[in-house]
Amino acid sequence: MVEQFLRQIRAVENFNSAVLNCVEVDQALGEVVIKIITNEAYGQAQSERVIEIAKSYVPLPLSCRVEIAKITPDCNMVKRKILVFASQINKIIASTITENDVLVKKTDGGFFFTVAVTAVTPDEEITRQIVSKLNKNFCGEFKGECVASKISAEDIKIENEVENVEYILPVRTFEICDFKSIESAERPKTAVYISDLNFVSESVSICGTLQQVTERTYKRNNDTEKQYFIFVISDGTAAMRVTYFSRQRSIDKIRALVEGDKIVCTGKTDIYNGCIRFTANNIDYGTPPQNFVPEKRPSKPVPKYYINIKPQPYVDFSQADMFEQNYLPDCIKNDVFVVLDLETTGRNSSASAGRMDNIIEIGACKIEGGVIRESFSTLINPGRKLSEEIVQLTGITDEMLASAPTYEQVMPDFFKFCNGAYLVGHNIAGFDFKFIDYYWQQLGYVIERKIFDTLPLSQEMLYLKNYKLNTIAEHFGYSFNHHRALDDSVVTAKIFIDLIKLKKSLPKPC
Repeated sequence: MVEQFLRQIRAVENFNSAVLNCVEVDQALGEVVIKIITNEAYGQAQSERVIEIAKSYVPLPLSCRVEIAKITPDCNMVKRKILVFASQINKIIASTITENDVLVKKTDGGFFFTVAVTAVTPDEEITRQIVSKLNKNFCGEFKGECVASKISAEDIKIENEVENVEYILPVRTFEICDFKSIESAERPKTAVYISDLNFVSESVSICGTLQQVTERTYKRNNDTEKQYFIFVISDGTAAMRVTYFSRQRSIDKIRALVEGDKIVCTGKTDIYNGCIRFTANNIDYGTPPQNFVPEKRPSKPVPKYYINIKPQPYVDFSQADMFEQNYLPDCIKNDVFVVLDLETTGRNSSASAGRMDNIIEIGACKIEGGVIRESFSTLINPGRKLSEEIVQLTGITDEMLASAPTYEQVMPDFFKFCNGAYLVGHNIAGFDFKFIDYYWQQLGYVIERKIFDTLPLSQEMLYLKNYKLNTIAEHFGYSFNHHRALDDSVVTAKIFIDLIKLKKSLPKPC
């Protein structure tokens, strides 16, 4: 339908290069706003014809308002856009490219650009992606090429920054109460918070509520079978999967344990497949203190400097033009929001459910004053091979991740980017926040849970066949490269702004 709509619009004189910027629906007013961009001067007759075509696509009883903006980019506008797009496409380019590396010339039908790069081999794919992004923002024809810079990588001077101060967090513990021995000869006095148990130890205790019990068998070298148990225990800060190899003298008591029992597990931890593994030596009864409220964990200080991944300015001229003309509630103009999206190696966001999946891409953008101002984007090397399903879904390959930074290099910078902001995402409460909170905590960073989720917000405000991100984006007239983190985060930010404009207030944080 969009292609048919544009064909009719572009058939109107002086609208042959028009772009559909977005479609907004104000359910409260029963109004559809269609925003069109053109780069040519037009008269009253052409304007009326475009409005007539647009209204024919809006079903009754909705009214239709058409906004036509004339944007004619100059070479400097295109150059600034190319700098932003190039840094989004390739983070190695972002660290070396400057305005002097981009040349833009006006042509009869549009623009031709040249981007000089030093950090990567000139790539036609980079050019293609830049052209694609320019076509979504400006009218006209864009062509270009990436060429090798005359400056060698060795000639690039990198400013030295003061290192961030290392900060080691203390491990939190609580007293074990109501102890009753099943196996231990001596009572363990304290238990470590499960959320803090990210270290290797030969002897450590955890205490909490038994959430799951599974009995299994394995064959020993002499072909005899022996029982072992898998417990999932939670203390209110996190859950831990515990493996316990039973003793014959206590197996009946262990089998008597049921979900909801309060127990103490004492044993050792080690690293297996990149995750903490807990093997219990002794299982006993015990509880946290009465009315136990977990002590708030202090966070490492916010890093003073961005080290590996630095935010980039987000430039969208149509955004600035359009948003200034529309009502924005104070609640979105007076706060800062980071809208984020992740791509991961899988769906497992709980370490207690087995091997935790890894983040392979972070894309985020920052809304300030009701406008998207900055972006943060990077691939992350997960240290494991991707499944074919993930490669097909995201287009991200093992080769693309081979030279990417690790989460240890990325998450401090991302914590700094998110500091002081509300976090926003589509299904962020059920997915994305669990990942970033887990990997931040692995490095000692703790953030207050202040999140807004566009999934339940869309379900509240809209009536759609489903509430997938691409369905909601289509509803508002946005097109994007789905399952790439930065594109998903930007379209989610625009959807969030549109939903708040409809609701006229912020929802309750999740």
